[in-house]
Amino acid sequence: MMQHLKRFGLASAYILAASACNFDVTNPGPTDDAFLDNPEAHQAVANGSARMLFDALNEVAYTTSAVTRETFPAGSTSSFGISINQQAGLLIYDDEHIYDGWQSVQQSRYIGESGFARFGETYEGGTAGYKPAVEAALYAAYANRLIGENWCEAAVDGGPIVSRTEMLQRAETWFTTAIDAAGSVATLAAQKTAAYAGRASVRAHLGNWAGALSDAAQVPTGFAFDARYEEAQQNEFNRIYFAGADQPYRAVTVWNTPYEAYFTATDDPRVPWTDTGLLGDASVGVVGARVSFFRQLKHADRGSDIRLSSGYEMRLIEAEKLLMDGTYTEAMNILNARRADLGLADLAPASLAEAWTLFKRERGIELWLEGRRLGDLYRWDANNTPGTLDLRETAGAAESYLDAGQSLCYPIPKAEREANPNIPLQP
Repeated sequence: MMQHLKRFGLASAYILAASACNFDVTNPGPTDDAFLDNPEAHQAVANGSARMLFDALNEVAYTTSAVTRETFPAGSTSSFGISINQQAGLLIYDDEHIYDGWQSVQQSRYIGESGFARFGETYEGGTAGYKPAVEAALYAAYANRLIGENWCEAAVDGGPIVSRTEMLQRAETWFTTAIDAAGSVATLAAQKTAAYAGRASVRAHLGNWAGALSDAAQVPTGFAFDARYEEAQQNEFNRIYFAGADQPYRAVTVWNTPYEAYFTATDDPRVPWTDTGLLGDASVGVVGARVSFFRQLKHADRGSDIRLSSGYEMRLIEAEKLLMDGTYTEAMNILNARRADLGLADLAPASLAEAWTLFKRERGIELWLEGRRLGDLYRWDANNTPGTLDLRETAGAAESYLDAGQSLCYPIPKAEREANPNIPLQP
């Protein structure tokens, strides 16, 4: 893994000769591993964990948006397209297309975990209150969460198969580590709050609702913590935006999703889209006619960030626990407070089952295009949770075009199975 760090610019350099006419390049080769013991390198290590997490989330949020019908595949399977199996929601048969996400998230997890351990050994002040250590633990935690929410099972550092539950437990441990390391340092308050929010989310998945509520209470409603993207280079673009930006790609659309009609009816600013159809679209052989294309606007440009945690998600956790307790009026009060702030009409279900249906829709709206929906669908299905989904996101429904055997998680990629002697070649 240290070789990966070196490839990402932490341990290599090129020196151009000073002569105006001499363009020879001297490559001094890999820097000694001991360089990473220098505190001046520690923030770069934490940043490396963050960068690989953002890469992984970019891939996961884009692909799962089609599988969960947060977006609808527009037919493209080429650059930035959605594969045939993904279009049908069958991730379990499409592992070769999600290896990049797996590789990135595992690199993020390893860099963060090993970096935190190394900082504790090499920084004279230890990890307490040390920003690179807090951030390394935090991004390692989010990487473990991303795996636990989206993969059927996993493997860690070449070891045997571990369950998604164990990955969520690892995430909980690392969020706790980040909280403890941040302590009461004022300049680390945002990272500490993010760790509380992340831990609340994984505790909800693990069924530890008392712990989830306790953590959620630490997070103000207006708080947000994001994965960051840039406009400078294509590999740092927001993939959801770029793939459906109309130009150059129309790989996914908001057409035929639950959010298409909902936004038309409500103008809810959480799920905006626009029709950017063009006149005389020669690419589809139509001249002088308008070809509609419904483009999402939540991620409005190539550098749009993707949310990792928010106070609004914490309020959803609180509402979900109230629904589990059967007190749906109180749960709707939480949702309606958010809706009132946005100028939207109140939700007024007539039964607990209807309240669950509205809640599932509301959580989809709040976390739209953030790579969280697949984990929610898996959790609700596993727990046989009341309420129904929109037909356009319901596997097997004609409106959804999803196969009835829809996958609610990624498999371990074939490349990992072939390289890891501790797991079988076949699932």
